[in-house]
Amino acid sequence: MTQQITTRRAFRRTDDYTPGTPKVKLVTEPLPPLTPTAVLIKVHAVSLNYRDANIANGGNPWPVVPHGIPCNDAAGEVVDLGDGVKSLARGDRVAPIVDTENITGREATRSWLAADEDGVLADYLVFEEEKLCKLPDHLDWVGASIIPCAGVTAWTALKGVEIGQSVLIQGTGGVAMFALKLARAAGLKVILSSSSETKLRKMKEQFPSPPLLTVNYATNPEWHEEVLKLTDGAGVDLVVEVGGTGSLVKSMKCTRRGGIVSQVGYLSGQDPQKLKELLPVLIDRRVVLRGINAGSKHDMDDLCAAVSATQMQFDDIIDSVQPFEKADEAIEYIWQGKQVGKLVMRI
Repeated sequence: MTQQITTRRAFRRTDDYTPGTPKVKLVTEPLPPLTPTAVLIKVHAVSLNYRDANIANGGNPWPVVPHGIPCNDAAGEVVDLGDGVKSLARGDRVAPIVDTENITGREATRSWLAADEDGVLADYLVFEEEKLCKLPDHLDWVGASIIPCAGVTAWTALKGVEIGQSVLIQGTGGVAMFALKLARAAGLKVILSSSSETKLRKMKEQFPSPPLLTVNYATNPEWHEEVLKLTDGAGVDLVVEVGGTGSLVKSMKCTRRGGIVSQVGYLSGQDPQKLKELLPVLIDRRVVLRGINAGSKHDMDDLCAAVSATQMQFDDIIDSVQPFEKADEAIEYIWQGKQVGKLVMRI
């Protein structure tokens, strides 16, 4: 089929890390060619992650392509496809996976959207068929857009826990809120931590039954001891860890012996001095410490199946919806940590 649409509007990073300067610029550019095994996607919604603001402000610890397109969470529909595409059709609701090399989870290479390659903050995208997943039919575009990165990261971070077990979820960002939804649906005891009493109070009101357990790590520097008290001294079965070096050791201290710490992020920065106790605690508590880099295409397919089966909705973890043209303001909003849940841009 001949590709009718030849250009797209996209935001590209300015790579100017000076505070107060624009971090992205809107451009009109030619679309990548539509190969026989690729599809053209009309994007309807893109959601932001802290990672996007961090990269735009020069804080990413890994190399990124210069002036790349931000964002790796998007939802859209197939509007054209190559002659060799077999599993997708026009009108299908799809999203690309975050690590486009990670199909089965056994690949030796990786390529992250918005880092090693362009991201998805554009009105049209071209992707190979194998790098796309079908989205749940019952979700609107806004809800569907948070699945690829925040959703799949939360899904893989929670692997290994069973009904009746406990999980500590750190923060109220996108991954944390998605993990909270999944954990509650899976019958897990949830402890939520934050530095904001206002955010914790809002979460308690939003998730009243069963009562949500909370810990404020700003007012309680020894917050790991509070988590231990809430689990009768045993510790949680799993931690969704987003702090990094500033909180990792304490997270391990409040994980039960033989439990799991899923290292998702590094919001507190990187300070090796805070890891002096890492090895003794790791060995003493027999903690399984694992790095979480979103997940594979198979993981995303499994998550979408679970969301469809439960008819899960995400309206209650959407912070706000902004127009596509407000991308720079949205990135700054995330950078300042104002959001509770997900900020989504509608196109």
